[in-house]
Amino acid sequence: MTTKVKENKKQKVVELKDKMATAKLMILTDYRGFTVKEITALRKKLKTENSEYKVAKNTLLVKAAEAAGFPELKGHLQGTTAVLFGYADAVTSVKTLVNFLKEIEKGTIRAGIVEKSLVESSKIQELAKLPSREILIAKVVGGFKAPLYGLVNVLAGPMRKLVYALSAVKEKKEKEG
Repeated sequence: MTTKVKENKKQKVVELKDKMATAKLMILTDYRGFTVKEITALRKKLKTENSEYKVAKNTLLVKAAEAAGFPELKGHLQGTTAVLFGYADAVTSVKTLVNFLKEIEKGTIRAGIVEKSLVESSKIQELAKLPSREILIAKVVGGFKAPLYGLVNVLAGPMRKLVYALSAVKEKKEKEG
């Protein structure tokens, strides 16, 4: 092996290690049977979500995972391996990947790292069923907002009754004279 090839492999390991260190989400998949067109389509979808899908050799992934502090991934690195790196919202990236795999009926999810913890394939499938971050935030805000509306209505009730009473008195006075 030439020094140029060794240097290239070392550079790829460093690049993968950096991606592993900065990613909030990392999912190992088997991409066996994918066409170049399918991988390109998946990459385009993921790029809009601040994520990327990289195909890499297992030996390089093992070295990068150990250097990044994820030695537990070694047991999941067999066969053809591609890695989803998610840098923003974990749920949307996972949903995109899971839906894509269902759509093309190829590939499997092996395992992943979510917020620096090893997660098995079944948990990743459950993560894909969660609503997106924006929807969860909207639900929380809605939950806070509903009691406030109730409080406003309760506090405005006596004032509203006073306005109705004054209006009735005004109408009565107008009728009388």
